[in-house]
Amino acid sequence: MNKSSRSVMTFSGGIHPAGDGKDLTCKMAVRTAPLLERYFVLLSENAGKPPVPVVKKGDKVSKYQLLASADGLVSANLHSPTSGTVNGIVEVPGPMGVPAPAVEIIADGEDKGDPPFEPILNWENVDPQLLRQRVIDAGLVGMGGASFPTHVKLMPPPDKKIDTLILNGAECEPYLTADHRLMFEKPEKVARGAAIFGRILGVRHPYIGVEINKGDAIEALERFEDRYGISVIALQVRYPQGSEKQLINAITKRAVRSGGLPMDAGCVVQNVGTAAALSDAVIKGIPLVERIVTVTGDVVVSPGNWRLKLGTPAIEAVRLAGGVTEEPGKLIFGGPMMGFAQKSFQVPVAKNTSGILLLPTRLAVNYEASGCIRCGRCVQGCPMHLMPCLLSTAIEADRFDLALQNHVMDCMECGSCAYVCPDHRPLVQNIRRAKAELRKQLSNGRK
Repeated sequence: MNKSSRSVMTFSGGIHPAGDGKDLTCKMAVRTAPLLERYFVLLSENAGKPPVPVVKKGDKVSKYQLLASADGLVSANLHSPTSGTVNGIVEVPGPMGVPAPAVEIIADGEDKGDPPFEPILNWENVDPQLLRQRVIDAGLVGMGGASFPTHVKLMPPPDKKIDTLILNGAECEPYLTADHRLMFEKPEKVARGAAIFGRILGVRHPYIGVEINKGDAIEALERFEDRYGISVIALQVRYPQGSEKQLINAITKRAVRSGGLPMDAGCVVQNVGTAAALSDAVIKGIPLVERIVTVTGDVVVSPGNWRLKLGTPAIEAVRLAGGVTEEPGKLIFGGPMMGFAQKSFQVPVAKNTSGILLLPTRLAVNYEASGCIRCGRCVQGCPMHLMPCLLSTAIEADRFDLALQNHVMDCMECGSCAYVCPDHRPLVQNIRRAKAELRKQLSNGRK
């Protein structure tokens, strides 16, 4: 099919936030942050069990050296972002609002270290198991926000036949442009990563889904379609286009059943940032120790995209962006829809930190506990075809049984319902409370 005539794919439901803020940084080339004196590398940077530290206070470490070893299947290795001395395992403000352990590294200013892994230049012909092991060794996780250990998705059960691999380049969250700049500036790295993922899974023609507001990135990736056997799919600008189930539906028209996983539909979804990190791990032999982060917001002096080392405190990233024009009303890690508000500027950058967003007080929404007016906008906007109004009302009455019957566990917490609610009801917060309570009940039932 002629590239110019390709149809634009999408899913049903969802919203398109007005004034998405991407114009602040989408034309800003990625810059590499200067070396800091100290880094605070969070131990828990992956979904599942945190890795176990293998260093102690006083140890000298080189760049890329292993700091913590994966603890079990759903865990990920952690490596040093620079060379220096370990100043101990310390507590720092964590991204989930509670103190979190981190490896404090005092940099020696040299930023030196040899790649710890042998490059696999003939990756197209090696045993896929060797490439899968490289994913494990390099500590790769989902860099779109979920931080799920990447290797787990590459180990489908025998009864799950995977025939489709999709890279998520939608970056549908407002304000964020880190993936956009990565795809535009390093398209071959992304395309090669897609092909390596395909090699591991036995999928010959991976897809890369990119929203059409990133036309320059689409054109850059298309130049490598033939070389790496990929297909670039143009997606309509719609939130939450980048969610796994919505991306699968948009590109393949398959539906993932309620409570199911992408594997149930024969699909695996990975982020473009994770693909680029895989390319570096295979071709250069280096683990994941840095990532591109969008530092932005209406109160930031010079918004942009920076390549930051893991363990960089948020305050240092904001200083790179020139500071702020006024006291921010809210600091968010990630985007405004699914990101998490932070209590401290000392929270460090982790593997899944896609953005550092500072909003003015006028944009910091305060939710109200007023009654539902039955307008139905949340139902129209829900990409999972749930009834957020009904769920929230049941939860406010502590009827968690009704919430469960109405598939509250299928909610992805995308925030579309809260965004369109004219009464500013705390819909997502209520749903999160219900899910936590139901998980607690399930856990107690097992004991």
